[in-house]
Amino acid sequence: MRRRFWILVLALAGSQVLLRAQSNSGNGSRDAHKIEATVQARDGAAGADWPSFGGTDLAWRYSALDQINTTNVNKMVPAWMFQSGDEQGPLQSTPIVVNGVVYLSTNRVHVFAIDGATGRLIWQYIYEPSPGGRLSSNRGVAVAGGKVLVGTGDDFLIALDQTTGKEVWKVAVDDASVGGSISSAPLVVKDKVIVGDGGESPHRAYLTAFDIKTGRMLWRFYTVPGPGEKGHETWAGDSWKYGGAYPWMTGSYDPELNLVYWGTGNPDPIFYGGQRQGIDLYSCSIIALDADTGKLRWYYQEIPHDTWDYDSAWECVLLDRQVNGRTRKLLVHFGKAGYVWVLDRETGELLNVHPYSEVPANWVTGITDKGELVGRNDSPMEGEPRKLICPASSGPKDLEQTAYSPRTGLIYSPTKEYCAYFTQRPPVPGAANDHGGGTYVYTAPPGHDSAYSHIDALDPVTGKRQWTYPYKYNLLASMLATAGDLVLTGDSEGDFFALDAHTGKKLWSFQTGAGHRGSAVTYLAGGRQYIATPTGWGSVTASIMAGLWPEAVSWRTGSTLVVFALPEQPR
Repeated sequence: MRRRFWILVLALAGSQVLLRAQSNSGNGSRDAHKIEATVQARDGAAGADWPSFGGTDLAWRYSALDQINTTNVNKMVPAWMFQSGDEQGPLQSTPIVVNGVVYLSTNRVHVFAIDGATGRLIWQYIYEPSPGGRLSSNRGVAVAGGKVLVGTGDDFLIALDQTTGKEVWKVAVDDASVGGSISSAPLVVKDKVIVGDGGESPHRAYLTAFDIKTGRMLWRFYTVPGPGEKGHETWAGDSWKYGGAYPWMTGSYDPELNLVYWGTGNPDPIFYGGQRQGIDLYSCSIIALDADTGKLRWYYQEIPHDTWDYDSAWECVLLDRQVNGRTRKLLVHFGKAGYVWVLDRETGELLNVHPYSEVPANWVTGITDKGELVGRNDSPMEGEPRKLICPASSGPKDLEQTAYSPRTGLIYSPTKEYCAYFTQRPPVPGAANDHGGGTYVYTAPPGHDSAYSHIDALDPVTGKRQWTYPYKYNLLASMLATAGDLVLTGDSEGDFFALDAHTGKKLWSFQTGAGHRGSAVTYLAGGRQYIATPTGWGSVTASIMAGLWPEAVSWRTGSTLVVFALPEQPR
């Protein structure tokens, strides 16, 4: 029966349904190519394609397509599926779609070009890592200038021909002995490809820009200042040499200001702060760089001298909203510490900070309107009584992304609720890569029998909650919002589902066969709107769930792109 079902489903692909893609203001429909050409240029809405990691470089994860909407999403069916064949963990990638072609990468850097209407493989590229090179995760590619650009876990940046998948150039981002890696999608800004350094091995991290045509390095910004650089004094002794501050997710870009925005990770060692006394710039910060030169325009540090692993590496959502009666250019950032920071993206000025988790954070007693931490509750040293600190080190939200809808004015966030018992210790002398400097044990929050999660619809500036959708396990997939007034995501048990963006009512779901850890997208191919979700359960954050819910050990892994559409209309 299942085989006959999928044969029938695949036969539904490729219909020509009339597009009703509205603008942000909802003033009628317009041609798909016009959407692509004008809507993206004016704001953060993706149009016929999904051309970049966040939909557009403003990171809204919102599409102006509305062929699939609240009135018909319950009719949505699978159109095609693509199995990557890579069994190295879950499919965490964000698919990129350009001219109806889907570009997808896997953890072992297998890159595919797939026909977006049929699922037909156009070409594939399989990366051969350097001797001893380690590949553990990959979250996507960038497509621009006739090239598909992908980073690798052994710290290479590769440009592939967009038409054939053949290597055009390949550059080593750094000496492999440094321990850096590239796990997230590059950001293309004009003629530059910008990648962030990850890996969390003790070293001084950086952002690097390369020429998209040749692969030549154009600039590099170190997220830990060296001798003679402003902020170097915030690191004690030689701790700056191993300070981390890894900008390992994908940044955002404002073309009007010509500024690149990136979140940075935790300082190193992760929990133990004794050997890095000071505020440890530019760790746990948002940095704004001149796109042409890589020079620092401004920074805002959310967590000075972090001892909880509350890194700030997540997406920077760029939008314009009124604050106190004045329209401001905003940067909205959901941090692992359970707070949302709202900044003026021209200057870095803090405009508001508000909590977004239901369980009250107790790592501080509060944050002032100037961003100052009040009543720090640092983790104790080993041998001392352990402390229950909320939120846990994986935060209410980490790499799973929010979505912003200009139609509702709300931002949609997947939020986890659990705490941890923390301790810290000095690194063991001589131990290779001993940079943890502590331990943590996850547990349910006070007053609850179990950890849990929820999706929230929030005012991004004030934090006022419009609605909440509860879930009994972790939600680790990104949100997708559309002009059809839908919010879509997947859960740990394998269900992909749609909510009403205004009310949070569940409108549709489909069991995909594996848990969700990636980022769904939507696009147009042959006049038909498709919604594609990566599936496959796993990752470091997912691995902790068996300690919170024993049944999680049986949840299904995989590496499959599942693509949905409305049924084909009669001709």
